[in-house]
Amino acid sequence: MHPWVIYSLARVGIFLALLVVLLVLGIEWWIAAIAATLMALAISYLALGRLRNRVAEDLFAARKRREAGIVTRGEDEAAEDGD
Repeated sequence: MHPWVIYSLARVGIFLALLVVLLVLGIEWWIAAIAATLMALAISYLALGRLRNRVAEDLFAARKRREAGIVTRGEDEAAEDGD
């Protein structure tokens, strides 16, 4: 699985877990959403550093492959589809 997928799922998971906890504690939904967002940002910044670096390395490698003209079939199809 691509590192960016794992990283994105981890961040969404952290946010949802925090949101559920705050809602169970009886905090209004909009305050809970804002607080969960800010807490998830801080937690993911501190806890997901290695994974974030893997995502950056993957993006760098993809950029270098594209500059060198070496594009895998999946990347070529994604580019044609406008993804």
